[in-house]
Amino acid sequence: MSTDAQRDPDEPGAAHVPADELARRQGVQPVTSLDDLARPELFETDEELDRFLADLHTSRHEGAA
Repeated sequence: MSTDAQRDPDEPGAAHVPADELARRQGVQPVTSLDDLARPELFETDEELDRFLADLHTSRHEGAA
């Protein structure tokens, strides 16, 4: 176990680990291109995407009246 984790005083028992240390441990690399994030197969149809976007819009604006 790494010794560079620090205890978070706001959460007893939870260790704070800096993001760069987490990335190193998990072997993740920085995104170098937006193409790295593209997932064209995520939605099977335009209608499925439209329903997702409508639901996202609704959830973001709930209670904002």
